[in-house]
Amino acid sequence: NGTRVEEFILLGFPGSWQFRVSFVVLFALMYTLTVIGNASIIVLVWRSSNLHTPMYFFLCNLSFLEIWYTTGVVPKAIGVMLGTSQTISFSVCILQLFFLLSLGSTECFLLSVMAYDRYLAICYPLRYSSLMSSVISVRLALSSWLGGFLAISLLALLTSRQTFCGPDVINHFLCDIDSCLALSCSDTWPVELATFLVSIIVVVASCVATLVSYMYIIASILRIQSAHGRKKAFSTCSAHLSIVTMWYGSTMFLYVKPSAQNSLDLNKIVNTFNTVVTPLLNPFIYTLRNKEVKLAL
Repeated sequence: NGTRVEEFILLGFPGSWQFRVSFVVLFALMYTLTVIGNASIIVLVWRSSNLHTPMYFFLCNLSFLEIWYTTGVVPKAIGVMLGTSQTISFSVCILQLFFLLSLGSTECFLLSVMAYDRYLAICYPLRYSSLMSSVISVRLALSSWLGGFLAISLLALLTSRQTFCGPDVINHFLCDIDSCLALSCSDTWPVELATFLVSIIVVVASCVATLVSYMYIIASILRIQSAHGRKKAFSTCSAHLSIVTMWYGSTMFLYVKPSAQNSLDLNKIVNTFNTVVTPLLNPFIYTLRNKEVKLAL
């Protein structure tokens, strides 16, 4: 009938009231720990002079990003599961989509920059301070943030120009590309193509850059004669490697595909891991597996 949908209803996790309340408690607990943990890393690095290095500067950027990344999801998701805030306007839906995808893209770039930093530290230890100065590290961090938001601008614009004429129920607890395109009554091919191309440029390219850095890192570590030296060198990048493995595994499943029509229920589960679990694990992995951070703490 040509009527344009102006707001959507987020379905969340359907089930009994007790089931949804248990999810609310879990999400609230994980969100609280995520904010406290990542904020603690930022304060710890800021107050400890021995942590004023490029590696921890990038880690602070990552922790700051994780706080906002999970904040863009969890509070609204809790309202959806409690049934108090299930509706979301079209403009806010597009804004959330843009915000989350931009932060996700920025995280991809930051992780590749952190891998490059570890590559310089391990492969060129004597020249590291000149190759990765404070000015260069700031430029790399700013480039990651700027590149992440610019990469998603066109994608968000194309999605906002889609026509939605019903149904208006999104089978998710947030607005993402797959869920929105599943409800669109106009041609979704341009958005799907743009999503695929952006995914290749952002996710795959940054992942390849990260893998190449780690190939050189591993080759350099294997050339170290003593077992103690190899263990010490690997410990400087093991925490980052854990984060990289979790992040790229879930991100590639969600976005690196030629078509957006995937199982929305499966996407919901993977999105939960990506937006709630990974930001929570970040501070614990870096503190529990990093001697310098534990000493500063």
